[in-house]
Amino acid sequence: MKKLLTTTLLTLALAFTATAADKDKHDHEHAAKAGPTGGKLITEVEPHVEFFVNKDKKVEIRFIDDDMKVVAPGEQVISVTLGDRSAPTKLSFTKDGNMLISDKAVPEGNDLPTVVQIREKEGAKAVTEKFNLNLEQCPTCKNKEYACTCAHGEEEKKK
Repeated sequence: MKKLLTTTLLTLALAFTATAADKDKHDHEHAAKAGPTGGKLITEVEPHVEFFVNKDKKVEIRFIDDDMKVVAPGEQVISVTLGDRSAPTKLSFTKDGNMLISDKAVPEGNDLPTVVQIREKEGAKAVTEKFNLNLEQCPTCKNKEYACTCAHGEEEKKK
């Protein structure tokens, strides 16, 4: 009985360690990373999605593999809703080379509540990412605040 209990506990410990190591490896690979263009990297989908606001204030969506290389869009369907909740702006996207680009610019303002919905194909269940679109330049990294890769502000969250 003692041997069976020891074997079971050892098996569970090894399974937990392997699962934790895989999770840590995946989380670590994408932790605090921006996409290749400097946009927000959304890693809950495969391929990953880079959300980038260009100089014309249009949203560019690129699909990124695990090696941080841009891959051609497939059948993915992206929708973005942002801005004032009482009169939100909804963006539609068209394919433009290796990316999708929004039909219109993001509305004026800063720290805009943003909801990105990503479907693998038309009719599939959506993966939803919510964040505030802060277009200010980060004071310590080269990205805009919405895609910031540094840990500033963490001190404030811990208080």
